[in-house]
Amino acid sequence: MDATLISAAAGFGGATVGGAMSFLGSWIAQQMQLRAQWLGQDRMRRQDLYKEFIQEASKSFVDALQHDKPNIATIGVLYEKLSRMRVISSPQVLAAAEAVIKRIIDALLQPAISLTSAKISEMFESGSADVLRTFGEACRTELEQLREQQF
Repeated sequence: MDATLISAAAGFGGATVGGAMSFLGSWIAQQMQLRAQWLGQDRMRRQDLYKEFIQEASKSFVDALQHDKPNIATIGVLYEKLSRMRVISSPQVLAAAEAVIKRIIDALLQPAISLTSAKISEMFESGSADVLRTFGEACRTELEQLREQQF
């Protein structure tokens, strides 16, 4: 075999392998970047949804404590947010959100209470006013897991 053919074949093979490795490296880097970007956006969507749920649940709970007539529209809003969570959230977050809604509905079924400073202090000391604690902890755990996947 001619030495020039061997040199040409080796050069062509090296260029081909080098080009393929360059392409593969770029493709892998782009895929990793897209995955990190998608996870970041997913995390932001969840944060926004959880924030909205917390705001609505807080309002609904206070309303349930103060009024004899339940505001069913606020419960509907909470169920709408819960349904959105079913699509993207972990089972732990869903269970915590369902427990929040159940506590709000239970409060709706109780007679209205007079929220004096002593009563408010008692509710916070006993923990009965913190209906969102478990939900917040479940959300934080889920968002930390997403952050670990992202980086």
